[in-house]
Amino acid sequence: MPRGEPMKDESGGGEQRSVGRGLDWLNLFVANIQTGFGPFIAVYLTTQGWTQTAIGLALSVGTVAAMASQVPARRKSLAAGLSILAFTLSALIFALWPVPLFVYLAEVLHGFSSCTLGPAIAAMSLALAGRASLGLRLGRNARYASIGSGIGAALMGACGYYVSNQAIFYLTAVLTVPALLALLPLSHLDDWRGREEIARPPQPTPVLTLLRDRRLLIFAGCAMLFTLANAGILPLASTYLTKRLGAGASLMIAACIVLPQIVVAVLSPQIGRLAEMRGRRRAMLLGFLALPLKALLFVVVTNPFAMVLVQGLDGLAAASFGVMVPLITSDVAGRSGHFNLSLGMIGLAIGIGGTLGTPLAGWLADGYGGAAAFGGLASIGALAFLLVWGAMPETRPAEASVP
Repeated sequence: MPRGEPMKDESGGGEQRSVGRGLDWLNLFVANIQTGFGPFIAVYLTTQGWTQTAIGLALSVGTVAAMASQVPARRKSLAAGLSILAFTLSALIFALWPVPLFVYLAEVLHGFSSCTLGPAIAAMSLALAGRASLGLRLGRNARYASIGSGIGAALMGACGYYVSNQAIFYLTAVLTVPALLALLPLSHLDDWRGREEIARPPQPTPVLTLLRDRRLLIFAGCAMLFTLANAGILPLASTYLTKRLGAGASLMIAACIVLPQIVVAVLSPQIGRLAEMRGRRRAMLLGFLALPLKALLFVVVTNPFAMVLVQGLDGLAAASFGVMVPLITSDVAGRSGHFNLSLGMIGLAIGIGGTLGTPLAGWLADGYGGAAAFGGLASIGALAFLLVWGAMPETRPAEASVP
């Protein structure tokens, strides 16, 4: 398709349907890969004798790298492919050399690849759907990503239980192959400017004007607080389950991932539809309320099976947050000529929250106990909810509609 030609409507066109299915599969397989990082790293490093503070610090190294990687890439498919290959290398380093220097290196690779891959998928989604239908497309992305995370968690939990925690990272490396294959049909999206390019004004919005936009700044603050509260919850729960259940923790951690992903798969399209019909704030408030409620319940719930059920609330929070980040960024900057830069700014705020969140949770747990750690994270989550409630303006454009 020649550069500059607008894409067909999402309701029709064989080529667009094929690209849409390709994007579905890419989201699914990328989520498979991402499942191998985070809570399974906490389990693995706990078995290697790492403290909660050291685990939190290691996870934060990857987030620092993610903040440094918030640079727009012109060719989105190339950026996505290199990111997936970086996941392969990162997983192999974890499997082969679980010592501090190499763990930090693996986290740096993972951080860079995570924050280049996300904007690449968001930009491809915007080219495919246009601003008016982006919420629906992002809800679909989140549904397939949640299915992929659920499948990946089940496979990795079984792998950790029946083989070893180390084998989880070999499996993660293998799962990058189908992700690369899913990316192949999407390579020509780089040459599709889509409806949004046609709708842009002749002159892009000055960068400083955009970065002073009240909506973008408040949303960045909301995103930072959300991630600050959320980043350490599952690693803390994972460490607790590992100490209590030993080898059986991998299966329980898998359940803590699978259940929320089922919730995400069910709710994400509805969250996207709610955001298009009723506005972004309502969809945000649902997810931001679920976060402090989940953390508070972890203060009093200690039964492993009950902890899995509580973790189901993460599905609502993840569905809302995952759809809202690129959607609100598109609302504010989709026609400015700086969508990727704005998404990078939000990613930087998320990175700051994640960087501070995991070591903060580990420090609180080591110094004051798990209940105090979860209580502190709940307080931060409540502050994020109040910021959305009291300060976040509605960003839904007037032309947004649901067919």
